[in-house]
Amino acid sequence: MVDIHSHILPGIDDGSDSWETTLEMCRIAADDGITHIVATPHANEEFMYSRNGHGKLLEELAARVPSMHFTLGCDFHMSYENIEDALLDPAPFAIGNTKYILVEFNDFTPSQQMSASLFRLRSGDLVPIVTHPERNPQLQCNLDTVVQWAANGALIQVTAGAFLGKWGSTAQRAAEYLLAHQAVHVIATDAHETRRRTPRMAEARKAIGRLTSEEIASHLAVNNPTAIVAGHALPYSPKPKL
Repeated sequence: MVDIHSHILPGIDDGSDSWETTLEMCRIAADDGITHIVATPHANEEFMYSRNGHGKLLEELAARVPSMHFTLGCDFHMSYENIEDALLDPAPFAIGNTKYILVEFNDFTPSQQMSASLFRLRSGDLVPIVTHPERNPQLQCNLDTVVQWAANGALIQVTAGAFLGKWGSTAQRAAEYLLAHQAVHVIATDAHETRRRTPRMAEARKAIGRLTSEEIASHLAVNNPTAIVAGHALPYSPKPKL
């Protein structure tokens, strides 16, 4: 499996707090069947984001854990300043050398404003991947907006643990709604540490298989994220049910 959303780099945001934690996260991920992790440090006003600095940390991580593959991306906060920067030069924010970019909305932005920001980012030859909409209070009440985003070309990433109830019943219902409406393209862990927000996807993959099919579950956990890190078109791109 390939995990495209993980706060695994140590000491730079609210994710891993040390190399010890990072290495344990890698062990947990490997035991769960994850072979490739995209490190996605926050790019927002709270934490300093440095593509070069984070890249050096990623190189050290790859040297320490040679059995796993790593790519650098970011957890891109949808602020005016970030969008302007990304439109000028998307490379510092994209997943590896691709056109794909993980985008995160805060919990207070109205859904209409989210749609406008997403449209603006898409105008810059980028492919936004909206992270964990099932956990966003504004979007939990406007799931059809998320389905419409998917129909308009945005990709949707749902947190793996949401399908297991680990983010509460509302998030689980939202995740299942998006899945039923064919508006989920990839699952990821959004891992931050080794106890609660852990780098595990296997159980969620099984749950999705029971809700849909093993084939679709494999697309969301393996085939689509593999294509994303390679910069290829998705092999599974369902038509959302509006």
